[in-house]
Amino acid sequence: QVQLVESGGGLVQTGGSLRLSCTASGSIISINYMGWYRQAPGKQREFVASIISDGNTIYAASVKGRFTISRDNPKNTVYLQMNSVKPEDAAVYYCKAQMRVQLTTRNYWGSGTQVTVSS
Repeated sequence: QVQLVESGGGLVQTGGSLRLSCTASGSIISINYMGWYRQAPGKQREFVASIISDGNTIYAASVKGRFTISRDNPKNTVYLQMNSVKPEDAAVYYCKAQMRVQLTTRNYWGSGTQVTVSS
């Protein structure tokens, strides 16, 4: 059974920092893409940041310069360091990973972690 489990969400003040983690577990052969997405109430899920196995990163314009994505390949873990958090960053944050499991490569999603921002 392959799982993606996010952690680190919670309440953060405007201007504060928070670090999210997402760890993949199970019979994983390799992980290429790992990314973070978020969904605020009443809105569609949107891309936040991604990192591929060679370390290349992409960020949404709304978080560039404030958020940093990184990964620890031996631990199958991706992180999202959130700095200078704004009220509009409040959302459920989801981890997505493209993983090879046995002979199949497909995308997996975590169940999400809530980030609440207080003013």
